[in-house]
Order: sequence, then C-alpha cells, then structure tokens
Amino acid sequence: MLLLTCLGVGPACRRAPRQVSYAMPAARIGWVVDRMQQLMRQDITNPPLAARFFAYSMLAGYETLAQSDSSLMPLHGRLRDYPRIPRPAGQCQAPQLAALFAMLHTAGQLQPSGSGLAAAAAALTDSCRNAGIPAAVVAQARARGQLVATAILAYARQDGYNRISNYPRYTPTAGPGYWSPTPPAFFGAVEPYFNRVRPFVLDSAAQFRPPAPVAFDSRPGSGFAALMREVYQTSCTLTPAQRATAAFWDCNPFALRENGHLRIGLKKMSPGAHWMAIASIACRQRKAPFAHTLQVHTVLAVVLTDAFMCCWDEKYRSNRIRPETAIRRYLDPTWQPILQTPPFPEYLSGHSVISTAAAEVLTHYFGPTYAYTDTSERAFGLPDRRFSSFRQAAAEAAISRLYGGIHFRDAITQGQDQGRQVGQLALRVLFTPVTNPR
Repeated sequence: MLLLTCLGVGPACRRAPRQVSYAMPAARIGWVVDRMQQLMRQDITNPPLAARFFAYSMLAGYETLAQSDSSLMPLHGRLRDYPRIPRPAGQCQAPQLAALFAMLHTAGQLQPSGSGLAAAAAALTDSCRNAGIPAAVVAQARARGQLVATAILAYARQDGYNRISNYPRYTPTAGPGYWSPTPPAFFGAVEPYFNRVRPFVLDSAAQFRPPAPVAFDSRPGSGFAALMREVYQTSCTLTPAQRATAAFWDCNPFALRENGHLRIGLKKMSPGAHWMAIASIACRQRKAPFAHTLQVHTVLAVVLTDAFMCCWDEKYRSNRIRPETAIRRYLDPTWQPILQTPPFPEYLSGHSVISTAAAEVLTHYFGPTYAYTDTSERAFGLPDRRFSSFRQAAAEAAISRLYGGIHFRDAITQGQDQGRQVGQLALRVLFTPVTNPR
C-alpha cells in the first residue's frame, strides 16, 4: 500500500486545527487584585473602603464562576440579605474568563478611578485573541460577567455606604484622653460611620464588642500611664529587626514625607490589600486551581470587610487618644513615632483585628504550618519576609504597631481577640450547612 506523507497534498494531509483552551490561569485573579490596588493607591482609598471594594468585586467573579462550577458553594442564605443571582440561559463557554470580566466591571463601577480598569479589560481581551480564543466566546464571557456584576452592584448599593455622605461631619471630641488629628497633615477622621454599613456575616458591627480600653489617666502610676511609657520606652530601644518589622507592616495610604517646604505623598497599599496579596502568593505557591483561588480571595475579602466594621465600631465608641498625642503632651514634647500615625482613633488596632481575621481564613485553606515568603512589599523598596505560618505573620503585624509607636498594648491584644472571633464566625457561617437562609 502506498502511504501518503503530509506534504500538503490531498485533504488527508491538511493540518488538524489547533486546540484552543478557554481556561484562564489562576494567577489572573491576583492580577485583577493588583490592578485594583494600584488604583486604590492612586485614589488614596482608605482601608475599610478598600476592603469593601475587594469584597464586592470578588463576589461578582465568584458568582459568575459558580454558575458553571459546582465546587463553589452557594452564598445565598449565608451572607446577609444576599440575593439570588440571575442565571442566563445557555452554557457559558469560558466561565473563568467571564469571572475575570465580572470582577473588573464591578471594580470599575465602584472605585473612584475605576475607568482606569478599562485598560485591564482591554489587555485581557487582547490576551484571549492572541491565545486564539474566538471573539464570540470572549464577547459572551464579557456579557455574562457584566450581567452578574450588575446584580452584585445592586446588592452593594443597598449596604448603606452611599448614605454616609448624608451624615453630619465628624467633629473630634474635646477633652483629654480623646482622639484628635495628628501631624504632619492633621487629616480628619476616616470613615467614622463605617459601622453603619451592612455587614456580610456579622449580626451587627457591635457583635464582638471588646472590653473597654484602659481608662485614660495621665498621672504617674496609672494603668494608662504604664501603657504610654511602654510605647515611649520601646521607641527608644528599637532594634534594627523591630524597625524592619514596623516598616514592613506600615501599610498607611495616608503617609506624607516632609522635605523642606514640600510634602510628598507616599502611596502605599492598605492593610487589606496586603493580605489579599498574601492570599495570591499562597495560591500561586500551592498551584491552586482557578476556582479554589477565587474562593480564597472572595472569603478573605468578605472577612476583611466585616473585620474593619467591627474595629471601626469600637474606634469611634472608645475614641481614645493616640500615643503620639499623649506622649508629647505628658512625657516628651519632642517625641515622634517611627511610623506616621493614621487619621482615626487608637483603640482597637486595625492591623491586629484584620490580620488575625485574615490569618484564620488562610489557615483554614492552607493549614496551620503553611510557610511562605511575602514578596508584596518589593514595590515599596522593602525586602521579602519569610513566615512559618499565617498566624505568625498576623502576630508580627499586630506587634508592629507597638514598634511603630502608634498603638498601645491593650489595643493590640484586644484587637487580636476580636479579629479571631470575626474570622472564626465567618468560617462557621460560610462552611456550615444552611438550614434557615437569611
């Protein structure tokens, strides 16, 4: 028998069409998160609001993919007032791509400079074209993602955040022991009404109300004086390692550097963005599949938002003075912390709350001894740090606030307790079978 080799002669020798995969690399989720946080830095988005942006954007992606992937648990009945998401007829040919478009569309509508994410959507479209994905498949994915995003955006509009601008302008309470704006910029109070936003898993922002802080008393020998002196003495004996720890976990979007007559804004990522970046690092290291990576980021963002609500509820209830103000007033008028004091009351420590809550979520997914290297601060000129677990990282983030001179000890320890409670509650709500949907 004569065998024809493939020399371009006859139909049997035509090259088979190249198989095109519509699957997206899981790292694309971290890519979207990174594009979001770049805009947050540009807009100087405050920490609680940044978490809210992440939560709704991740939920849009999650719900889009959940319509095609049974491994993702339904969220209706788990999150407060959560709607049933409309499901279009027909099968989505590229559900992972649709999820990415849903995240970008939601973030684009929520973030002040969200129009800047159009470039990210265009880049994603171009990458699909270069990979050989048909334009019709991309168009269907984009339309599917936008449909789900529209439902999530409607849910977001009902959480009460848009009513905050109608509340009276916050005025700091006069008198010793209360918070007041701090140098160098003396910014006004950030998000004093964030506790009025609808939470995701909490009954209310006050659900895990901590014990009252140590009572203000500037007299030597008082409990508050001991807290104040600890911050002061710690600042005077900081080791290079402690300084490096404080710098790594600074995450202050409001920082200013004074250079002669100039003030230069230092645009850093928020604490929540830092933990979202850590989630991306862990998922890449584990080589987690797309659906699992999206679930990790979604649950983390939801928990971060509720943790901020709890923390901010207490901040503006106790309204406690910052170490910088107290130490200058009662111990040393020339003293400065090594970190710039953020513009909101001291008790509780936000880093302690949200870091501990985040560690509970990531430990649930990756285990209590998951080691990783945090590379997220490279963009800010800081070296990588190696951690033996997420809880170790959270504990370091918490104590960094004492080293930085911006929190008293009880704000740190009570913040850790509150964060742990928020994280554990969220895991129970999200992973316990639903019997009575909310």
